[in-house]
Amino acid sequence: MSSSLDVAIPVGDVWLAGILALPPRANSVVVFAHGSGSGRHSPRNSAVADVLVGAGFGTLVLDLLTADEEAEDLLNYRFRFDVELLAERVVGAIDWLAYDAVVEDLPPRLRETPVGTFGASTGAAAALIAAAERPDRVRAVVSRGGRPDLAGSRLRRVTAPTLLIVGERDPEVARLNEAALAELGGESRLEVVRGASHLFEEPGALQRVASLTRDWFQRHLPAAGDRAASRERKA
Repeated sequence: MSSSLDVAIPVGDVWLAGILALPPRANSVVVFAHGSGSGRHSPRNSAVADVLVGAGFGTLVLDLLTADEEAEDLLNYRFRFDVELLAERVVGAIDWLAYDAVVEDLPPRLRETPVGTFGASTGAAAALIAAAERPDRVRAVVSRGGRPDLAGSRLRRVTAPTLLIVGERDPEVARLNEAALAELGGESRLEVVRGASHLFEEPGALQRVASLTRDWFQRHLPAAGDRAASRERKA
């Protein structure tokens, strides 16, 4: 049975609220970067995280903005498109897992395990920038309905295998993802979910996203008990 912990993560001069879920013997953690106007209680991210936990991956779903920042953002959209700020906080969460985690129930060995990032909307750019900034830690990336183009020139520095998922009925975002695919520096793939719009609200669409995400991370990250894969990636 997995454990779920409410955590507070220091990044710069703020503390970010998060939910850390750890299956028994988890050997990797996927850090979630949400999109515009979302947070750690996003039902879409929670649905994907639940599938990953069921497959043996740890997950860290966090608020990239503080409560005060969220309130201001609702008024003027000041923060949701500040990709540099969002990326800084994703990197901070990754560093917290590696060095600063003081959660009593966090297994010490997790601080050395590979990390995946999962980003949605503008959070996808933050997830990709984090992969570019922490290539030794981030081993795989998944974007759901994301804006990878906002990562700019750092796309070329992303060497982690990257899966871009878009909806068939989201043509503008699909076009931006196709352009970003050509810029990525490592293994990459674009997956189009048939009949899906930007938020993947159609029946079965989000389940398809979750399955694609699970399969990608199973290919590129060690899950629970996969010690051999973990040792191979550390070698």
